[in-house]
Amino acid sequence: MNIYLHLEVLIRELDSKLLLAILAASRGHEVIISDEESIMKGLTRKFLSPGIFHTKSLTPSKSKILKHKKIIDTGCKITSIDEEGGLVDYKYDKFAKLRYSTQTLRQASAVFTWGPNDYGSLKKIYPNSSNKIHMTGSPRADLWQPFFYEYWKTNKKNQKKPYLLVSSNFMSGMHIKSLYERMKQFEVGGYLKRDPELLKVMWPRESEKCKLIALFIDAIKYLSSKNRKKYKIILRPHPTENTNLWKIFLNGVPNVEIIKDDSISYWVNNSFAVMHHCCTTAFEGILARKPVISYVPFNPKHTKKLPSNISLKVKSLKKLSKTINTIFSQSKLINQRNRNKSFPKIVRNKIYIDKKELAAGKIINEWEKLGDENLSRSNNWFLFKLSLKIMKLNGILGGFFKKFINNNFQKRENFKFPKFNEKSVNEKISKLQKVLDISEQIDCKLLSDRTLLIKQK
Repeated sequence: MNIYLHLEVLIRELDSKLLLAILAASRGHEVIISDEESIMKGLTRKFLSPGIFHTKSLTPSKSKILKHKKIIDTGCKITSIDEEGGLVDYKYDKFAKLRYSTQTLRQASAVFTWGPNDYGSLKKIYPNSSNKIHMTGSPRADLWQPFFYEYWKTNKKNQKKPYLLVSSNFMSGMHIKSLYERMKQFEVGGYLKRDPELLKVMWPRESEKCKLIALFIDAIKYLSSKNRKKYKIILRPHPTENTNLWKIFLNGVPNVEIIKDDSISYWVNNSFAVMHHCCTTAFEGILARKPVISYVPFNPKHTKKLPSNISLKVKSLKKLSKTINTIFSQSKLINQRNRNKSFPKIVRNKIYIDKKELAAGKIINEWEKLGDENLSRSNNWFLFKLSLKIMKLNGILGGFFKKFINNNFQKRENFKFPKFNEKSVNEKISKLQKVLDISEQIDCKLLSDRTLLIKQK
């Protein structure tokens, strides 16, 4: 069967998409991991045959509804799990109304959920699509579990000093896009219509986030000055944050690294503790059995409280330093003690973990139920690869033309989906095969800078 995996944010989704792809390939399926445009053009030009198109959300914007209609018209079946997850809210109902609609659920053949919370909410709000909604868990959450520790494990020889991971989630004021660009995106995506209160909440929330940025900078400087001999600090910006801004703010602060490479799961698993404020990394750290600290220097009124409430909450700099020092000095003991620790009820409600089967396996099971002969026809790989090269050439020529007519034009890098690193991808595939004990030989071909083909040799 042909399976097309839409990847939007590389560092957030690549590893989980590779997990899905390798498991599916080991069961005889052929999998493409790529951006939406490349897959769509391959399908509409009939270089790619119909298959399962698995997308990262069913947001009811006009453009997405139109795109999905075109994909369905090629004979494909659409499935989805929302990569945003809605984990930071206690309730899922508002998220379900913003990110789904009766129309987008009608277009989908199957919808997969992270856990009981989103599963129950979606079935309640969209009862006519109830039979399409499946509680599988998320492949991303699969990778947060200790079972995959060897996958994330670093070479200790390269890790000269233990580190505290500071996970940033302050997009306001740090975002790569301007405020106008973000507001335009909300308008075009229909968010302002679906949530009339958004503008009222946005401004005070933006103000709170800017205040938190300043206080987190002070905290990082304080921890650096007090503990530089013990451990280093790694700041991990959110995928949408401007890393260069962080470099300016923390310029000259010793013992601090700002790193945006690889999945945050890599940095979580190799840290001795995770520090954050209102970040889904809190869930990831807890599932990875790491101590998770939420620094709450004041009581924000417009910031989600769930991630902080499931963490060890600290309000002052002195208490923060003392808490982290205690965790650091007892890190080996804490890691051993946390291995059998049960998760809080709210975590179990948000993220479904089946110890007998991975979420990725459950999703593939549902794909196979949807499969038929039409979804298993051969693809024209030669023409598809050629079309990808033409797309790349057109992009280069378009950039030259825009520069020619406007000397001030600067092409913006694709911060969400930079080019694949072939060596890194192959290393990840090899590690996953080892962890999953997959004996079938898996072939990975780089068809373009942003398109992978994964199948059995």
